[in-house]
Amino acid sequence: MDPETAPGASGGSASAAIAVPSDTAPAVPSETDPDEGSRLRSGARRMQAVKNGVRKGGESVRDAAQYVTDRIIENAPRVPVRDLATLRAQFPGLGPEQLAEKLVSGACAATSTVGAGIGAAAMLPVPPAMPAELAAEITAVAAIELKLIAELHEVYGRRPHGGRGERSLAYLTAWTEERGVDLTKPTTLNAALGGQMKRELRQQIMKRMFRSLPNLMPFMVGAAVGAVMNRRDTRKLAEKVRGDLRRRAVDWEALSALPPLERPVKPLPEATRIALEAADPSAAG
Repeated sequence: MDPETAPGASGGSASAAIAVPSDTAPAVPSETDPDEGSRLRSGARRMQAVKNGVRKGGESVRDAAQYVTDRIIENAPRVPVRDLATLRAQFPGLGPEQLAEKLVSGACAATSTVGAGIGAAAMLPVPPAMPAELAAEITAVAAIELKLIAELHEVYGRRPHGGRGERSLAYLTAWTEERGVDLTKPTTLNAALGGQMKRELRQQIMKRMFRSLPNLMPFMVGAAVGAVMNRRDTRKLAEKVRGDLRRRAVDWEALSALPPLERPVKPLPEATRIALEAADPSAAG
């Protein structure tokens, strides 16, 4: 069973993240036709139940955040990253800004697709697996954005020091803080996995979980909202990181020769790998 679609962690599980109570208040009567009014009332009750469950289930939400945090940290070194030479070969004739925009557009399209899928799943009459689906969305979007951040560092000549493990932790820091990596302050393994890093990562995940609540709205509105929100958030993150990197960019002609980036030894879970490939189907990995 794929760990990202069937969460389970010590002290709690992602499937317990959103408890849906049965004693929710009825929705305000609608003036629309009976069938439509019934659907709207049912959707309002479901949405309110989700909100109530998140509000009342603080411990379960923290357990779920812990689970997703661990999965993101575990996946980070397994995200395939293309080095500058590979990117220039795959996108010939593009300068740094054009190439960066190409990467951002692909990542936005991919996270948008993930958000639409989660929103569509919420249209089911009874979505018992929704917390697990949200956990899968968060980890997939994080992988897409980590790959984007890593490749933007390549484009702007700011590859972090160290091996794959050290670099992936630096990119996690960039993701949680929404900035480029400061090469004068390399992230050490101990510091990156310390309490402060995990606390910041959990805060980011909690924000993502609460932003994902509108995706639980019934009907196709859920899919549309999920797609728009993910695209917007990925674009916002990318612009912050690009702005930071652009100020410290190194011209391609002035770059010292760097070794090719090693490929991950352990593959990502299938669902996350498929989501990553959507960022650039013709040149994935």
